[in-house]
Amino acid sequence: MASTTDAPSPKTKRDVVEFSIALVCGLAFAFTAIFLCVVPLSGSIAGSRDFAVFWATGQQLVHHADPYDQDAMAQIERSAGLDAQSALFMRNPPWGLPLAVPLGFIGLRIGALLWSLFMLGCLVASVYILWAINGRPESRLHWLGLSFGPALICVMMGQTTLISLLGYVLFVYLHRTRLFLAGASLWLCALKPHLFVPFGVVLLLWIVLTKSYKLLAGFAVTMAASCAAVYFLDPAAWSDYARMMRSAGLDTEYIPCLTVVLRLWLSPHAMGLQYLAPALGSVWALGYFWSRRTVWDWARYGNLLVLVSLFAAPYSWIYDGGLAMPALLQGAYLTRSRALLVVLAVASLAVEVQLVGGIKVTSAWFLWTVPAWLAWYLLAQATAGAPRSAQT
Repeated sequence: MASTTDAPSPKTKRDVVEFSIALVCGLAFAFTAIFLCVVPLSGSIAGSRDFAVFWATGQQLVHHADPYDQDAMAQIERSAGLDAQSALFMRNPPWGLPLAVPLGFIGLRIGALLWSLFMLGCLVASVYILWAINGRPESRLHWLGLSFGPALICVMMGQTTLISLLGYVLFVYLHRTRLFLAGASLWLCALKPHLFVPFGVVLLLWIVLTKSYKLLAGFAVTMAASCAAVYFLDPAAWSDYARMMRSAGLDTEYIPCLTVVLRLWLSPHAMGLQYLAPALGSVWALGYFWSRRTVWDWARYGNLLVLVSLFAAPYSWIYDGGLAMPALLQGAYLTRSRALLVVLAVASLAVEVQLVGGIKVTSAWFLWTVPAWLAWYLLAQATAGAPRSAQT
């Protein structure tokens, strides 16, 4: 009699998937935990990250000095241990300068630790709110968000993308019941406006169609307050910022994202090419919204808008990929494919391993990330089934 082999039971498959996800998430957290433990002990590590730029900016602001002064910023950054050929500056619009002010009152090492913990707090809060938005499923898939590679790189680098992520998540969570607060939370997204172009275009049209002007008022009040604070700190901030951006050499800077690579390949000095993708993305986004305008739900459709906005951004860095996390978590909760979940966990860990392994954020090795997140989300949507709360 021919012997038969029983197929693995659904419970066995589920256990394998959960073990795989737990393993890669655990490794990602281990890298981050080691980093956070080393930061307060090593001034060289604290000063070698992008955090040093924010810290130097805070030092200038508390003394009402110019945060775009090349000589002064270079001196502070070098004393902090930042190895750069010339001074680096906050490229966030001037309304983001108040974020750096608290750093002007504390030392480099403690500031680096507190700043990293603040970014980690933004990540944890965002994942918790996304879990609530998606119906509080009884699964461990939220660990995919907490260990998402680009988000943890953002913590390590000391960048501000996770603040913008929290702003978007708060908007989605609050827009039905607290329009003014939802609008105020969008100020956090405005710290990196170039990453939200198609999303912003659709948002403006939605505000007009639904007459949600209280949301616009919340954003305007918050923006006005931050601009007033900037004027108190540095009345010439806007003109100095414009001067800095004109002389920043953006047309020669290599950033590993598709829009920049496309410009450098076709016509290196044609900066307008970098804005072609956001324009085309906005046209697509308007069509996507218009066909769903009568049933539009930001929690259901907004994540794809943000993911496309990131894909079409005029420029973005590897840590900006943290904005893909709401869409990826949504896809993880929806998909029936456990193999896709393992692929996402492994790809997320690979990003962090690349950086920890010595690959610089300017490396072309990171070009695959944003297209991969978009492709994964579309596959997850294509394999969507019943909510996974009862399955995982």
